[in-house]
Amino acid sequence: MNSMSGKELTKLLERNGWILLRVQGSHHIYGKPGIASRISVPIHGNKGLKVGLLRHLLKTAGLLEGLSQEKPVDETLDEQEDRKESE
Repeated sequence: MNSMSGKELTKLLERNGWILLRVQGSHHIYGKPGIASRISVPIHGNKGLKVGLLRHLLKTAGLLEGLSQEKPVDETLDEQEDRKESE
């Protein structure tokens, strides 16, 4: 799994219905109606998130399905969005 920055992840979350609830320091806190979990995304410029943290955040957001080790994260997520739109 390739990494992505916190800024890129926030854009992805917002495209998938997550709403920015508040900003606390360098962390953006997201929530989604109907889901009790909150997601705290560290924003440190364009610095990439560590793979373990990225995987955890994507899993919490319900976006981990279909990600592979070989494909970049953004390509796989774009494919998932295309499938959702065509349904």
